[in-house]
Amino acid sequence: MCGATEQASGFAARLAQLVGQIYPQVDSAILVSQVVEAFWPEERHRRKRRRAAGNGQWSEADAMVITYGNTIVDGVHKPLDLLRDFLHEHLAGVVNGVHILPFFPYTSDDGFAVTDYRAVNPMLGDWEDIARIGSEFLLMSDLVLNHVSSQSVWFNEYLQGHEPYDKFFFEADPADDLSQVVRPRTQPLLREVETANGPRHVWCTFSHDQVDLDFSNPEVLLEFLRVMRLHIDQGVRIIRLDAVAFLWKQVGTSCIHLPQTHAIVKLMRLLADYATEPVILLTETNVPNAENLSYFGRGEEAHAVYNFTLPPLVLHAMLSGSAEHLLRWQGAMPPAQMGCAYLNFTASHDGIGMRPAEGKLTPDETLQVIDAVQQFGGNVSMRALPGGGQSAYELNITWYEAMKGTFAGEDEHQFDRFIASQSLVMALEGIPAFYIHALLGTSNDIEGVEKTGQNRAINRARLDYPALQAELANANSRTARVLSEMRRRIGIRGAQAAFHPNATQFTLQLDDRIFGLWRQSIDRRQSIFALHNVSADHLRLSPMQMNLIEGAVWTDLLSGEVIDPAAQEIEFAPYQCRWISNRG
Repeated sequence: MCGATEQASGFAARLAQLVGQIYPQVDSAILVSQVVEAFWPEERHRRKRRRAAGNGQWSEADAMVITYGNTIVDGVHKPLDLLRDFLHEHLAGVVNGVHILPFFPYTSDDGFAVTDYRAVNPMLGDWEDIARIGSEFLLMSDLVLNHVSSQSVWFNEYLQGHEPYDKFFFEADPADDLSQVVRPRTQPLLREVETANGPRHVWCTFSHDQVDLDFSNPEVLLEFLRVMRLHIDQGVRIIRLDAVAFLWKQVGTSCIHLPQTHAIVKLMRLLADYATEPVILLTETNVPNAENLSYFGRGEEAHAVYNFTLPPLVLHAMLSGSAEHLLRWQGAMPPAQMGCAYLNFTASHDGIGMRPAEGKLTPDETLQVIDAVQQFGGNVSMRALPGGGQSAYELNITWYEAMKGTFAGEDEHQFDRFIASQSLVMALEGIPAFYIHALLGTSNDIEGVEKTGQNRAINRARLDYPALQAELANANSRTARVLSEMRRRIGIRGAQAAFHPNATQFTLQLDDRIFGLWRQSIDRRQSIFALHNVSADHLRLSPMQMNLIEGAVWTDLLSGEVIDPAAQEIEFAPYQCRWISNRG
């Protein structure tokens, strides 16, 4: 009992410290009580002991698929039922987690302008459908906490001056100095609206339909803790903090990564670590690498962060045929801290973010990448710069189409180049996540872009389920070939202890055309030399360059080939990958 009492006391002290840091003007004792009540509305659910710190909350078997709730449709059944059917029929036993992108009622941005955080979009299904998937797969949901739809009940109540919503949204004066504000978009930051209290200018980081909330009001935080609890009760185990970097605003600053924002993430982490359920916090911060890594804190902020620098550098490596920048970046990356992990990906529902490549690629190299993506049918979305001007924010293209060729143009290696890019992601320290359109090798949805006027629609096509099933039944179709090989490699990866998300990793400096990693299992029994040819060249590599130890039996897990350490050379076909292990 003494240990439990000490744990509870430590929790209360830490919570009070964070509350005082975020809201120094508020009675700390009262707000602490309100926070606890919001996250644990029922006393019986409150635990007295913190989950043990460590890396046991994930394993090498973990892999996730990212999808909208209605990516798969047939016009008859509920999309969430179709998604569940697809997961069971095509991914069960290979992918054990699913991120269902915002499944709430919304008005724009494909779900990220939420009108009701407590409801499931009836066009998708209901909470019962969400809970069913959550009982069968590790389920991730979005806590869209920076902004809300301009047509939501909250904002309508604000316009009418009704409490408590009259203080829910961040207001500013057009005369304020907003020159330092970091922007992800190009439209004006402020939107003028008429309220019961007169004209006001509300803050809109992303679009004028997405109005930013004011977290300096503790009632806003409490409301989102209640929403967070609702998600957990419905089976969600990974909470994705959408656009969290922009959460706290202070006129005269950059309004990104402010100390209060980090403190709020720490507070949510504290609650998650004391929850009865094994809740994981994931921060979504599409920013340069050092800024992104700051959301690990000292191991007391996010459990996991997106590895946002990975997609643009993998893209550059595949287009250029050189992993030079990828190797340099990865060689300087710190291992995730105890209790933390990277979420590795290339494709997502958004575009390929270019901000994380700042300082990693030269301006000329960035332009080369942009030109190639546009040549392959993609688009570029811009952001406004402080003080004026614009720069590329993200590239919009399906990942399969981005692999259509190199800087020299299209070629015959698209399939192999694509598989190599995904194998590389699977081998890295962290948890791999695959966007459904990448798993299926989807083409650019040009019609969707023309219909919506949104660049991101190019990678958000709706798929007719009967047609998709027919494609997957045809072993020679591109869709079937891509999914089959992806399933095979994800399955191989999931059986290797050396691919645990926190297993030891060293970057190998062998040849700029080979992205090489050495991984060793936590118990040191398995080593894997993960080697990925990012070029269209035929390569040869001496086993001596890798210190491949004689006397052990080394097997390429991907091809089944036995590798002789005494051999003079190991051959690589264009874009061939080898995972050479001492335990086949």
